Amino acid sequence: MSTGGPAADDFEAVFGSPPDAVAAAPGRVNLLGEHTDYNDGYVLPIAIPQQTTVALRATAGADQHRVTLHARNFARTVAFSLEDAPPPDAFARYVYGCLREASLAGTTVPSLQVHVHSQVPMGVGLSSSAALEVATLRALRTLTHAPWDDVRIAQLAQRAEVEHAGVHCGIMDQMASSLAASTHALWLDTRTLERRRVPLPAGSEILVLHSGVERTLAGSGYNARRAECARAARLLGVASLRDLAPSGAAQRLPDPLRRRVGHVLTENARVLQALEADAPHFGALMNASHASLRVDYEVSHPQVDRLVALLQAHPAVYGARMTGGGFGGACVALCQTGTATDVAAQVLPGYLRDSRMPGRMLVPWGGVAV
Repeated sequence: MSTGGPAADDFEAVFGSPPDAVAAAPGRVNLLGEHTDYNDGYVLPIAIPQQTTVALRATAGADQHRVTLHARNFARTVAFSLEDAPPPDAFARYVYGCLREASLAGTTVPSLQVHVHSQVPMGVGLSSSAALEVATLRALRTLTHAPWDDVRIAQLAQRAEVEHAGVHCGIMDQMASSLAASTHALWLDTRTLERRRVPLPAGSEILVLHSGVERTLAGSGYNARRAECARAARLLGVASLRDLAPSGAAQRLPDPLRRRVGHVLTENARVLQALEADAPHFGALMNASHASLRVDYEVSHPQVDRLVALLQAHPAVYGARMTGGGFGGACVALCQTGTATDVAAQVLPGYLRDSRMPGRMLVPWGGVAV
């Protein structure tokens, strides 16, 4: 990675010297396959153009494993030691977790100065945390010459989020940030990590809109949903819901477990169907996914539902759904090529009038970075 450019300039403005390493990683939007990754299922994310950049420099001194971290987005500097408990600041916990997991994996982590700047919208379901984790580990790989490939970086990043940020996530977000492109979706089997890049349906482009409802997975029902799926798997005698055949066995489960399982099974099927779908079919799968997330998995939000309904009603939209862990955040729509910006301009005023929420356009692009 080059150590020049704006990120290096920002680092030097804060710390007085240039960094030793700079790396970046993108956020992602998930097109289909929501809440399936921690059930060993299938997902279909795509990287967004916005990235998080991490610059760092090794520092000498007697105080080993001391980290000084500056987050440009918050205009805040914090210091912590890898020998201590995770720092209280949420953004610092992700960096701490990455460095700690790297150390536990056998990499010698020196004392560091770290500068973070993120273009990925936070708290809207576009994996700003995974982008921060992957960028941190990429920069550390450059600095220490650690023998990690991109899959290993994703695995370390996931452990950082689970063990140190308190979010019992699957590996989709980290794999997407580490391996996906903004030109193709990434089909991923989260059990085997088999993957391939898939083009968007012909004649379509992506639009991402923020509902204006902020959310955090650590404080939401995300972990509760994962626990419900684990309980359902135990009751059905399978290691994971991935192993459950669509035989109707889940019908004997009590609610809400029956509906949770129903979502996971149908969502996995939707991802597989999408691989060969044209734009209208792909959009219909997105619409069905949102209905399942709203009714069976209960992770949507009334304002998100309203924005999705407005998008689905637009004649240039093939389909739309919530994206990310839920409980607020962003919506993703598959639009006719060349219409995404106009769709946003036509939908958002009505959404603001009806909901009083400051929805805004985050990402319009036709499968190519802008």
